[in-house]
Amino acid sequence: TELGVERRFVPESCPRAVRPGDFVRYHYLGAFPDGTRFDSSYDRGSTFNVFVGKGQLIAGMDQALVGMCVNERRFVKIPPQLAYGSEGVPGVIPPNAVLHFDVLLIDLWNSEDEVQVQTYFKPEKCPRTVQVSDFVRYHYNGTFLDGTLFDSSHNRMRTYDTYVGIGWLIPGMDQGLLGMCVGEKRIITIPPFLAYGEDGDGKEIPGQASLVFDVVLLDLHNPKDGIAIENQLVPESCERRSQTGDFLRYHYNGTLLDGTLFDSSYSRNRTYDTYVGKGYVIAGMDEGLLGVCTGEKRRIIIPPHLGYGEEGRGKIPGSAVLVFDIHVVDFHNPSDSVSITVHYKPSNCTVLSKKGDYLKYHYNASLLDGTLLDSTHSLGKTYNIVLGSGQVVLGMDMGLQDMCVGERRTVVIPPHLGYGEDGVEGEVPGSAVLVFDIELLELVSGLPEGYMFVWNGEVSPNLFEEIDQNHDGEVLLEEFSEYIQTQVDTGKGKLAPGFDFEKIVKNMFTNQDRDGNGKVTAEEFKLKDQEAREEHDEL
Repeated sequence: TELGVERRFVPESCPRAVRPGDFVRYHYLGAFPDGTRFDSSYDRGSTFNVFVGKGQLIAGMDQALVGMCVNERRFVKIPPQLAYGSEGVPGVIPPNAVLHFDVLLIDLWNSEDEVQVQTYFKPEKCPRTVQVSDFVRYHYNGTFLDGTLFDSSHNRMRTYDTYVGIGWLIPGMDQGLLGMCVGEKRIITIPPFLAYGEDGDGKEIPGQASLVFDVVLLDLHNPKDGIAIENQLVPESCERRSQTGDFLRYHYNGTLLDGTLFDSSYSRNRTYDTYVGKGYVIAGMDEGLLGVCTGEKRRIIIPPHLGYGEEGRGKIPGSAVLVFDIHVVDFHNPSDSVSITVHYKPSNCTVLSKKGDYLKYHYNASLLDGTLLDSTHSLGKTYNIVLGSGQVVLGMDMGLQDMCVGERRTVVIPPHLGYGEDGVEGEVPGSAVLVFDIELLELVSGLPEGYMFVWNGEVSPNLFEEIDQNHDGEVLLEEFSEYIQTQVDTGKGKLAPGFDFEKIVKNMFTNQDRDGNGKVTAEEFKLKDQEAREEHDEL
């Protein structure tokens, strides 16, 4: 004669229980006391959906459902006066029948409910939150209130990408995503009237279903966004900043907004080298690399419309915000020439280096970021060259001009006057700006351009006869070499400094041996000024 309720299973967590006026979705088995079944929601493949306490149920069930939790199971005995009474239901429920119901509550909501948001992880840094019209990328697991999974972006291994607040989502999700930070994790519970309503989605989601989304936000931007720059390290001394048309060498780590690494120049052990402002890199990087100093470290945050757009590329998903942590190693402009900074010049600086002079100097060679490449000091000996003879890179030939002994200077050489795009394997990177700290220690004046040997006094009118020691009318290389050596040893003549004696003498002899037979005759033999006069006469 009384309502009987047996709670056969009660979940550990019960954040909410049924109250009169709530809407519930539940499964049930209906049987008579002898076990004969008269009805089952399971057989129909759909829950029973109804408001509680509004007279839409038999009185006993209206009472029995109050206080139930989602996923709770109750065994309910309803006497006839709280069921179908003395009339019953013809053909189904006899008069004065006691009814037994095995009830499992699946869902519960109220028409006054709002979207519920429970954040269970929030990053320490949250520089920006989701606003209306933002574009977001997120992962989610979608379940019903009883925990049954109906959808998951994780299973598809692809984020859900959408605008927020402009009607692309169900209203409850539009609300639930607002205010989220990248990296934040929250549970968004949505009543059906803010989800798929009475009809459901026609596939996985039934009508009148509350939805629970476990969401992690991976990415966030707005179509109006430009790039964002965060300066992490700016050198105290910054004499020059990059401009459009400059060529940069830089290292970078490229990550998505959630920290996922997609590329790194460090892993390749090679800088990324490119022109800036010329369209060689994505638009956001073109902009973000302007105005940097050598040695600067900065973070460049690039929205997808200035990155790889909706399609993405490689490991970069479509519509992804990109974060580049860059370190500028060096930069130059193709119009750059050699830069010279004099640190010390002796007071008696009268003899200046010029083309053809033989120089001995010390140097420290480094990259623009200070990385040491080479040093004569560590070798314990000077570097010796003939200036302007192509024994060093063109920029060094230029940088050593007009120096006096004892002078110290820094010479900065752009790559097109140094080792170019290829560099020197294992020693100098391609397209590297070079910095030389130089001290000139010795200078031997060279000969006039075009001369390998000059006389210090008057030239003998019988020069050929003096060289032709055996007076046979022919001069061999041995005779020629011995004669030149004697002139140099006695101070009567001077060879171009810095060159190999035998090579110079052989070159001079070959110039005189006009028929190439290995012998020089009197007719062939001419001094340089005689050759010049003959050429002038011919002209």
